[in-house]
Amino acid sequence: MENLREALEKLKLASSDSTTDGTESSLDCLLSALAHNNTEASRKMQEMGILPLLPTLLNPQSSCTPKVANIIAEMAKNEFMRSSCVEAGLIAPLVQLLNSTDQEVLLQTGRALGNICYDSHEGRNAVHLAGGAQIVAEHIKSLSQNTDPENERLLTVFCGMLMNYSNDNDTLQAQLINMGVIPTLVKLLGIHSHNTALTEMCLIAFGNLAELESSKEQFASTNIAEELVRLFQKQTEHEKKEMIFEVLAPLAENDVIKLQLVDAGLVECLLEVVGQTVDGEREEDIAQLKTASDLMVLLLLGDESMQKLFEGGKGSVFQRVLSWIPSHNHQLQLAGALAIANFARNDGNCIHMVDTGIVQKLLELLDRHVEEGNVTVQHAALSALRNLAIPVVNKSKMLSAGVADVVLKFLQSEMPPVQFKLLGTLRMLIDTQAEAAEQLGTNGKLVERLVEWCEAKDHAGVMGESNRLLSALIRHSKSKEVVRAVIQKGGVKHLVTMATSEHMIMQNEALVALGLIAALDLVAAEKDFVGASLVSVLHKLLSDERSAPEIKYNSMILICAVMGSEPLHKEVQSLAFIDVVSKLRAHENKTVSHQASLTEQRLTAQS
Repeated sequence: MENLREALEKLKLASSDSTTDGTESSLDCLLSALAHNNTEASRKMQEMGILPLLPTLLNPQSSCTPKVANIIAEMAKNEFMRSSCVEAGLIAPLVQLLNSTDQEVLLQTGRALGNICYDSHEGRNAVHLAGGAQIVAEHIKSLSQNTDPENERLLTVFCGMLMNYSNDNDTLQAQLINMGVIPTLVKLLGIHSHNTALTEMCLIAFGNLAELESSKEQFASTNIAEELVRLFQKQTEHEKKEMIFEVLAPLAENDVIKLQLVDAGLVECLLEVVGQTVDGEREEDIAQLKTASDLMVLLLLGDESMQKLFEGGKGSVFQRVLSWIPSHNHQLQLAGALAIANFARNDGNCIHMVDTGIVQKLLELLDRHVEEGNVTVQHAALSALRNLAIPVVNKSKMLSAGVADVVLKFLQSEMPPVQFKLLGTLRMLIDTQAEAAEQLGTNGKLVERLVEWCEAKDHAGVMGESNRLLSALIRHSKSKEVVRAVIQKGGVKHLVTMATSEHMIMQNEALVALGLIAALDLVAAEKDFVGASLVSVLHKLLSDERSAPEIKYNSMILICAVMGSEPLHKEVQSLAFIDVVSKLRAHENKTVSHQASLTEQRLTAQS
């Protein structure tokens, strides 16, 4: 400790008189103390007042400068020293040193600034104000071609400094992107791929910057896809592959980059990882399998990349993904089902897949999970079936294959995501399929569950889909039996509420279903219509100028339909409907104005 005190005394003299000898040995003494016990030595130096002496010692002409910068770098490894370094005025002279041509000065200065910026808002802000990042970015650009080991070490330090400077700070990351660091770093990755430390630093940088949406366009204009795939192919260690995966995932959210990654051969790499890890029991195998299969699914979210891999249903990638569905591995089953859902995003693909027997594979998978009950797999398989059911030609084929029966097995599920997909799948299946709609609509258990879910206020999606399916069962079956089942289970009030939805499509579906209820069994529905204030709801819809033409039209159809009921007729008279309807005769939509005339006649005749 005496040595330290003595060294500090000498430095005090040196900072006021540049001719004083012994500066070098004093700095060596400080570095030695820091190497022995960094935290304790840093604390002592701070207490003894070393920091205010350092700015004058950071002289570009002095041979001691690299050691002074090194001391700052070592002290700034401690969190408690970083804001003190800023307060002592060290940033400006350090940034000045970035203009040096001496490699050792640049190296130690880069380390010092990087450590001061690490997790320190004050440090980053000071470097930002002094313009340090711009100078470092220019250095990286000008040094990028040089593969000399010392130069690569400097590049690694500079890249690290920029990372510490911008980490978790969107504003500073955006600043680096605007400086054009992304193309420079991509070049570095290509030129220095043999240098592990520099490569890792580039990957960390990409991982940080790729989270920012504004970075994606710049990345897409480089050959990042090729470089990352090339680097991935070389890796044998799990940690290195994980690092690359962490960059690929945010980048692959961009559709242009998705296609670039597919063209660069990433899919083949991913399939290889899946093949190597599918039977592995080590934690790292399980992690890699999940990451690789998730990334595969992500690539299929882009329309072009998905279509390229589908290859008319004959693509080897598509075939491999299909083989995941019967797998015993839940992660692969999940990825396989999600991949099918992604392939099923246009009618051509859906028709081809249904014709080649994919539905059976999905049904077998779902059957395995009625008991096993893996919710994510259930959700994914139902998503795939829902998408496959969209083309009209597929509906009857899928119904014949028993899709509705298997889907109904999940009616008891208490998991909202599964409930949501189950409802969507059934709704898609019965669209235009009268027989199936009647069969499902007279299934007491289903209708009862739908009415229950229509009250699931905590899960808006489930509530909305339940209402829509309830309406669809009536609309597509046009069956008195279905209408009776819905009335008996208490579904009418939910359809009346659905008519007030903020979504026009749901309003319309509700009004058409209510119109059919009124036409097919007004007597049985009368009490529920009164209880749910149907007439009042229709009055509001017709009075509201924002209501779409089809809403006004279907509301008037419904008014005419309920006039056969005495209590409803009385409600219509008491609300002076005739005033609202007569105004609609002048409506710009011809269908609305025509129906208004007919409705007015009906109201006048029965008043």
